[in-house]
Amino acid sequence: TACARYCEMGKGQIGLCGIRGNENGKLDLYVYGKVIAGHVDPIEKKPVIHYNPGSKIFSIATTGCNWLCKYCQNSDISQRRKVEGVDMTPEQVANTAVEHGADGIAYTYNEPSIFIEFARDCGVAARKKGLFNIFVSNGYDTPESVKMMDEFLDCITIDFKGSAEPEFTRKFIGVPDPQPIFDTIIEIRDKTKIHTEITDLIVPQVGDSLEHARKLAKFVYDELGPETVIHFLRFHPDYKMMEYPATPVKTLEKHYEIAKSEGLKYVYLGNVPGHPWEHTYCAGCNEIVVKRFGFDIQEWNLDKNNKC
Repeated sequence: TACARYCEMGKGQIGLCGIRGNENGKLDLYVYGKVIAGHVDPIEKKPVIHYNPGSKIFSIATTGCNWLCKYCQNSDISQRRKVEGVDMTPEQVANTAVEHGADGIAYTYNEPSIFIEFARDCGVAARKKGLFNIFVSNGYDTPESVKMMDEFLDCITIDFKGSAEPEFTRKFIGVPDPQPIFDTIIEIRDKTKIHTEITDLIVPQVGDSLEHARKLAKFVYDELGPETVIHFLRFHPDYKMMEYPATPVKTLEKHYEIAKSEGLKYVYLGNVPGHPWEHTYCAGCNEIVVKRFGFDIQEWNLDKNNKC
């Protein structure tokens, strides 16, 4: 089972994600080998900050998703319920990444755990080429999918929305309970060595609770440790939430300050190019050790041992 929804499907029925179905009593993955999107991105775009900074990644996706985010910026991919895409074998995906000069492959744009068998095979092929593998995931996974991740995955970004405030999660994501996300993080911590970063999309008016941001920061500190990266991301209106404004920068700054007050050392703001809290600061002397503008690294002030 790949997803925490645990859809019950009779013969001929399809799950909520639109890409798995019951074919004569067996669970079938309709998007295996169907790549709907492929782009070369900087790793910082995922966002991933503390794993191979400055590297290039080949980002791929299939159609479908197990979440129904009303603001999804990739809704043309994630909410599409028609199986489409370019036919690619795992070896072709890995070779394409190499041909484009990528250092790794990111499985992103939709929830990658729902096509984990294909991702796993691509990841194994990628490792044979010397590439690393990254998931950008909503974390709504299962112990079975985490076990499979451990076969090929090097890094994962768990992407919270509205600090997992339950009402927001139900109303704007279509998920009845956010607890499986937290369970997945613990499972990854206990059963794998996958580098984990946390993101939290702050949605103004409906998903910007400071109380729940503090709860999330405390969870990250207690369960993953003070050096775990957390990014607070700016919302931009999209899909079914075009009437909402972009997140005020001051709101993001309040979330940043809360996370820092809970003891987290590496807190970042995302989607605000030029903001000083895009940079990496030394946890000891507080000097800028990596200066960024958006997804670009402008200065690198660390030695070969990553010390300032």
